[in-house]
Amino acid sequence: MKNIVGLKDFRENLPKYERRIGKGQSFIVMKRSKPLFAVSPVDEDEWETVIDFTKIKKGGVDIHDLLKRL
Repeated sequence: MKNIVGLKDFRENLPKYERRIGKGQSFIVMKRSKPLFAVSPVDEDEWETVIDFTKIKKGGVDIHDLLKRL
């Protein structure tokens, strides 16, 4: 079962919900008593790291510089 949370509460307390999502909880975010979107943890088995730009440059690579080189 997913937890229900209001949009305003979700927005104002994002760090709290980020920790809870990191622990595996899912939420349905509501606005005016209507479901707006769902938030759930990423399934690590389906996630594939193609390239880690932080290994190229500390802090990552600027997207504009990257696109200029393509």
